[in-house]
Amino acid sequence: MVAVLALAASVALARARAPAPVPRAPVVALAAVLGVVTAWRWLGGGWPSWWLPVPVLIAALGVPLAAADLRYRRLPDVLTLPAYPILGVALCVAAVSGPGLGLMLRALATAAAFGGLHLLAHALSRRSLGAGDVKLAGALGAVLGAVSWTAPVIAAVFAALTTAVLAVLRRWEHGVPHGPGLLLATWLAVLLPKLGT
Repeated sequence: MVAVLALAASVALARARAPAPVPRAPVVALAAVLGVVTAWRWLGGGWPSWWLPVPVLIAALGVPLAAADLRYRRLPDVLTLPAYPILGVALCVAAVSGPGLGLMLRALATAAAFGGLHLLAHALSRRSLGAGDVKLAGALGAVLGAVSWTAPVIAAVFAALTTAVLAVLRRWEHGVPHGPGLLLATWLAVLLPKLGT
């Protein structure tokens, strides 16, 4: 399922108004691995069934987006903007099926805060943080808030560390991509949640 969705996302990137084709075989393979890990965590009783769509969608959107950011230093609107309604529906279903209104209130509050802080960082230094990172941050902030109040803080630190590692690993001509760090941090947070804490 994750691999199929990631393939569809890769096709969307290739057919976008400003195309950002990514190598499909590695994207699908990595998405399949993340799908297996997600299934293993769910089958092992890591979290209830109502949470399963969230890590599936983060992996399916995240792998192609990370590949695009690593390759082109951008996170295309063709995936970042639809992430809002897609993840919003998944979180609404989770809230209705599971813990209720509290999950959605946290998601909305942290979407605004996480997105707002990334917007501020972009305004202060456009070279350090791109517009795609800002667009992605709001959707990921909602997911992180659904996990817990502390998840966005931990994810922000982890994402910054990941970006620093990428900066050390090679010289990036047009700035170090921050999207992969954000996406990996969010996937790990949804994979290992203590929901509601």
